[in-house]
Amino acid sequence: MNTLNPASTALLVVHLQDDIVSPGTALGSLFSPEVRSRNILAKCYSAMAAIRGAGGLVVPLRLAFASDYSDLDPTVPLLQLAKEAGCLKEGSEGSAIVPEIAVLDTDIVVTHKLPGPFSSSLLNDVLKSRGIENVVVCGVATNASVEAAVRQAADLGYKTYVLSDATSAASEAAHQASVASMTLFARVMTLPRLKASLLTVADESKQ
Repeated sequence: MNTLNPASTALLVVHLQDDIVSPGTALGSLFSPEVRSRNILAKCYSAMAAIRGAGGLVVPLRLAFASDYSDLDPTVPLLQLAKEAGCLKEGSEGSAIVPEIAVLDTDIVVTHKLPGPFSSSLLNDVLKSRGIENVVVCGVATNASVEAAVRQAADLGYKTYVLSDATSAASEAAHQASVASMTLFARVMTLPRLKASLLTVADESKQ
């Protein structure tokens, strides 16, 4: 079994924000059915706990903009959708990470302005300063910022993994197509496999 050294591993938790994953919110009507059906919040919470418990880094990611959207790039259709919906305004309840995943003080929350989280943020600097070599990605949406994070991480030289059972899109078909695409850039992993990989390293360190 392949192992992950927790000390050099970071979990990127993508956009588990109220406006995106909660029923009845601006974009939640699009994404929340699959989030609920696939039990994404609980699985991401479990992945976060596993990474923390093994000594790795958890990085919850947020997409948020000024109240007048002056820092939003209108040329990106996905971002224009957020503007039209009037969501993800910095400081609003909708832009907050949902409490179900219980962000801790030891986590590093990174806010960005473009679908790719390494753009318009200090994410790469944060990971490099912590000696991170392995990047594991989970969250929403599989075919948007999850895939963007995977592709960018791979481009930047990180050994990249995607948790296929802890990600979701607006539909199962979109999710599956994106996971298939990401096999060109990342290793597809399930939550149980992640835990086993981290535990193997932890067990070896005790020998």
